[in-house]
Amino acid sequence: MQVLSNTRRLSRVLKSPIFIFSERLVAPDAPLAEAPRARLQWRKLTTLSPQPSGVTRGCCLSPTEQHSMMTFRAAFSSEASTVEAIPTEAVKELYDKMLESVNVKRSMPPNAWLWSLIENCKNQDDIKLLFDILQNLRRFRLSNLRIHSNFNCNLCQEVTKACARVGALNFGKKGLWKHNVYGLTPSIGSAHHLLTYAKEHNDVKLMMDVMTLLKENDLPLQSGTADIVFSICYNTDNWKLMSKYSKRFVEAGVKLRRSAFDVWMEFAAKIGDVESLWEIEKLRSESQKQHTVVSGFSCAKGLLLEHKPEEAAAVIQILLNQNLTDVKKSKIAVELQKLVSEWPLEVIRRQKEEDRKALAVSLNSDIPVMLSKTGLEVSVNMEDLTSKEGILC
Repeated sequence: MQVLSNTRRLSRVLKSPIFIFSERLVAPDAPLAEAPRARLQWRKLTTLSPQPSGVTRGCCLSPTEQHSMMTFRAAFSSEASTVEAIPTEAVKELYDKMLESVNVKRSMPPNAWLWSLIENCKNQDDIKLLFDILQNLRRFRLSNLRIHSNFNCNLCQEVTKACARVGALNFGKKGLWKHNVYGLTPSIGSAHHLLTYAKEHNDVKLMMDVMTLLKENDLPLQSGTADIVFSICYNTDNWKLMSKYSKRFVEAGVKLRRSAFDVWMEFAAKIGDVESLWEIEKLRSESQKQHTVVSGFSCAKGLLLEHKPEEAAAVIQILLNQNLTDVKKSKIAVELQKLVSEWPLEVIRRQKEEDRKALAVSLNSDIPVMLSKTGLEVSVNMEDLTSKEGILC
């Protein structure tokens, strides 16, 4: 009877599924929400197929079961590989040397190693190792060398530059945190590297994230910041964000460059927002005496929208009376052609449907008057803006 009882107990044990899932199987940087999913996948593995009677699960599998197990392992390994680091050889070698220096030799590695590691980063996995070693170095400096200060700004900017270079944007944004575990000193220069990336990729969300981080971490806005932000807003045709951030720059007392005013005013003229255009012009005139070609033509467009072709011509005359280089003269010719052939349709398209016809009639009559008043001998072909094609959205 005792033998029979033991046999039944053993049979029950063998029939019960054995879960060998451990939290350690989940990659350390995987989101916590993925742990239940991994646990569920492992449960499914344990019930792939019935086990031979009397054989401990996993010890002796049939060819079919072995194939199923290998297929699952491949899938599981493939999923983990998206989390596991696959750094380049040069970065991994430098990382190992620096880690050994800190943890084994208990000495600070040469600065050249860190600079070389930053320079050699080629992908996001390299950046992961970079930030890991930065955290180790900061900890060592603090505990062993009693150095409480962060790394210098130049190094921190290079770190953010490397993040932007390989597209590791989330790591790059960590470089803007006032309080971080990496010893990084946030600066507006680091922010510019990320904003430049956002400009090159028309990434509005990244721009908004960076601007939020600048505010949260008390980093001062600069003229160069406005140049990049205004360009992104213009290129992505986002007047709402342009208005939001321009107000923030003005309230912060940032001295805007001519390039920023040019983009801002050209955008206002393009959408036909005359009220905003004159407000921008007032700000521009307080810091700059002369018009640029772009700001001058933006004002001329605003005057045309107010049905003042003679005054628009006067603004262009002022531009022509300046001592212009050949480059600026050619730029005037380009802007004049754009005013005649591109801008009218663009600004009409952006108006309310009930206002488009009236504006088309106005521009169709006023632009030729403006051209005649400038005294320029130009050959331009104006479409009939009152035609169906000219006022369609």
